[in-house]
Amino acid sequence: MTSTRGGGLHHTVLTQIGSDLMDGRLSAGDVFSMEQFEARYGVSRTVVREVIKVLESIGVASSRRRVGVTIQPEDSWEALSPVIIHWRLEGPQRLSQLREVSELRRGIEPQAARLASQRATAEQVEQLRAAASGMASTGPRGDLWPYLQHDIDFHRTLLEASGNALLSGFAPFVAEALTGRTEHDLMPQIPEQRAIDWHVEVAAAVAAGHAELAEETTRRIVTEAQAAMEDVGGEEGAAKEAAKE
Repeated sequence: MTSTRGGGLHHTVLTQIGSDLMDGRLSAGDVFSMEQFEARYGVSRTVVREVIKVLESIGVASSRRRVGVTIQPEDSWEALSPVIIHWRLEGPQRLSQLREVSELRRGIEPQAARLASQRATAEQVEQLRAAASGMASTGPRGDLWPYLQHDIDFHRTLLEASGNALLSGFAPFVAEALTGRTEHDLMPQIPEQRAIDWHVEVAAAVAAGHAELAEETTRRIVTEAQAAMEDVGGEEGAAKEAAKE
């Protein structure tokens, strides 16, 4: 699954294109030739071809011989693409995008937790416990980047432990949302202790096969994450408004 995170020149160009789209420097209906793309982003024809394949695969652009590459309307984009989620997290739609992902998480992750309590392997149970333990050790110290990695590991493992390939496929979207929240300072400086405790409880519930407890506690985790993010985002918005006065 393609993401703008990682190495490679085409990842860099995808990030630049996303910024141009989010800031309005590229718009639906704009048409470019391969040569224009090469000149605009300073890359080779090979890189441009790779980038265009990705843009076509997520509905952002269409390419036709003797016409060129045409930017498509936003409502034709693949909303669940990690690439597009990343773009929106980098732009003015940040809080709206995080809210949408959180709403989707509330519908998906509790069910994954219920299934994980029935299907998780011993190895996955240990991975959940290790990730929750890592969050418990890094969170209270305010070590947000190590905390983030443990948080991503926890939710990825929980989704994979559901034993459902469609639920497992949701993991990259969760990782983008968690990373974006940290990158853009929408996390409390010290994560909520109750949220950390809930992760520990979910790991224990999955290990013990307590489906209802795993489901309900996971729902609390996702709901609290959204509330905390909106609190921080609201404070940030208020500070910006005050600075204008």
